[in-house]
Amino acid sequence: QVQLVESGGGLVQAGGSLRLSCAASGSIFSINDMGWYRQAPGKQRELVAAITTGGTTNYADSVKGRFTISRDNAKNTVYLQMNSLKPEDTAVYYCNAEIWRLTTFKDYWGQGTQVTVSS
Repeated sequence: QVQLVESGGGLVQAGGSLRLSCAASGSIFSINDMGWYRQAPGKQRELVAAITTGGTTNYADSVKGRFTISRDNAKNTVYLQMNSLKPEDTAVYYCNAEIWRLTTFKDYWGQGTQVTVSS
C-alpha cells in the first residue's frame, strides 16, 4: 500500500507563512511528478504548484512569487513554502504524486490539510 501523509496546515494571519509537507510511504519504486492542489469551499480543485523529478517547477499565477515547491527525492517528500499568505489562499490543500505501480505510474492523493488565512 502507498500513502501520502500531509502536515503543516493551520490558521495564520494575512501576510504570514506556512510550510506544508507531504511524505509518501509504502512500497515505492519510483515517483514521477509531485504537486500541491487546493480546493476552497464551493470551488473546483486547482493546481497550486508542481515539480518534476529533476526539479522543474510550475506555479499557478495566483501564487507565483509567494509560494515555493521543493522535494527531497531521498525522503519521497514534497514541500510547499507559502509566504505572504492572503485570505484567498484559504482552502484544503492536497498533495499529489505519480507513483510507479507494477507497469505504470498512478496518481495518489493525500487526505488534505486545512489552511486558513485570516484578514
